[in-house]
Formats: sequence, C-alpha cells, structure tokens
Amino acid sequence: MAGHNAGSQHQFTRLRKYFSTYTITGRINDVIATYAMLASIILYFKPRPKNKTPAMTQK
Repeated sequence: MAGHNAGSQHQFTRLRKYFSTYTITGRINDVIATYAMLASIILYFKPRPKNKTPAMTQK
C-alpha cells in the first residue's frame, strides 16, 4: 500500500546529500542557505554612510 519502493532507502550524493527535500536535515539546510543568501545580498547593497569632511567640500 505504501508504494513500489517504500522499503528502499534513498542514497544521495554530492549537494543532493545536504540539500535534499526528502529529509528534515536537508530542508533545514535549504532554509539556512536561503536566509544566508538573502542576508548577504542585503548587506552588500546596504547604503554606506557618506563621509562629509571639510577637505572634500571645499572645492
């Protein structure tokens, strides 16, 4: 009733081993990677404060 391959274990290799959607660990790794990518994009494009020194404004 469970299907034709219900007793077989999935054997993943390479990146599929860590980012599998069949396991809880793989799903957690997907979420962590997504949040890390979003945080890095936000930090990359975050506006930097402008330096207003008198030497630069006296032209």
